[in-house]
Amino acid sequence: MGRLRLVSQGVQGEGLGSVPETVRWMTAMQAQDLPAALWAVGLRSSGAGLGSVRSALDAGEIVRSWPMRGTLHLVAPEDLRWMLSITTPRMIRGAATRHRQLEISEGDIKLCRDVALEVLTGGKAATRQEMFAAFEAAGQVTKEQRGVHLLGLLCQTASIVLGPLAGNQQKFSAFDEWIPESRSLEREEGIAEWVLRYMRSHGPATERDFSWWSGIPLTEVRQGLRSVGSELVKLEFEGTTYWLSPSTAEMLDAGVPGQRSVLALPAFDEFLLGYTDRSLVLSPEHVDKIVPGGNGVFKKIIVSGGEVVGTWALQGSGKAAAVVPVTFDEAKPLGSATAAGFRKAGERYLKFLST
Repeated sequence: MGRLRLVSQGVQGEGLGSVPETVRWMTAMQAQDLPAALWAVGLRSSGAGLGSVRSALDAGEIVRSWPMRGTLHLVAPEDLRWMLSITTPRMIRGAATRHRQLEISEGDIKLCRDVALEVLTGGKAATRQEMFAAFEAAGQVTKEQRGVHLLGLLCQTASIVLGPLAGNQQKFSAFDEWIPESRSLEREEGIAEWVLRYMRSHGPATERDFSWWSGIPLTEVRQGLRSVGSELVKLEFEGTTYWLSPSTAEMLDAGVPGQRSVLALPAFDEFLLGYTDRSLVLSPEHVDKIVPGGNGVFKKIIVSGGEVVGTWALQGSGKAAAVVPVTFDEAKPLGSATAAGFRKAGERYLKFLST
């Protein structure tokens, strides 16, 4: 099942094409850790280096925002507006208590929207601190996370969006200028397309996986799945129903590749975070080694044959940089074949960083 997911996600095989094509196929990719997100795209793209992924962000060919779960993701620019139209109302309701604590009113949001667009309109971009300074000048307090929530609300309501890079940070741009062309989908149509694209790019996956991943209520997910189910394959496994694309399902007969593959996946990768139930690829006894103390910070992972078998770290820099494996049981190092595979995976990552 894990190897099927690697194929669906373009990690196993020839890749998903260009950087924009990769993000579009994946539908949304976890991106709260920007360097990790850049590698997540790079390892799925055909021949992409760090420079080409960064260039795609700088050119607005892929965008980074908060389309769901209040978490940063990479998406295709034309998809962001309709995704936000589906998820924003629920995200705002979920944060209502915190907004009351921060004394954020509708009037405050409107004022900050006007201020932000005055700063950004005309192709300009501004850092978070520059946006905070503009809010403060307009009488809006930004300390104690109030400014962060105000910026988040403006992004979630498609007024502004993260734009060009500034090192490992991004500046904000006016949404309509940074994304001049957006698709328009009604809610039911959008949910149906979203669930179809998720099952194709993440399958085998369950309806509950998608509901958690997208933040869309299960009732609406099931309705959307009914309308697109004929374009997917249903797979029963250990008493649970999974959905996947027909092309991925064909491999169940032809042979699923990757039995001996070893991969160095980034922190927060969709292979692990794209599902509410991760037990198919990660033994529950090892979860704490990936997310120590359940703090929400996921480590980089080693995947062997479709299963998470350890973590890894980058040590040193430049020509002295090395990718170092950390097994779940330090007394049991990687086997010779797995160790050799991991060395190749590490070399691929270092090459990505240098190109």
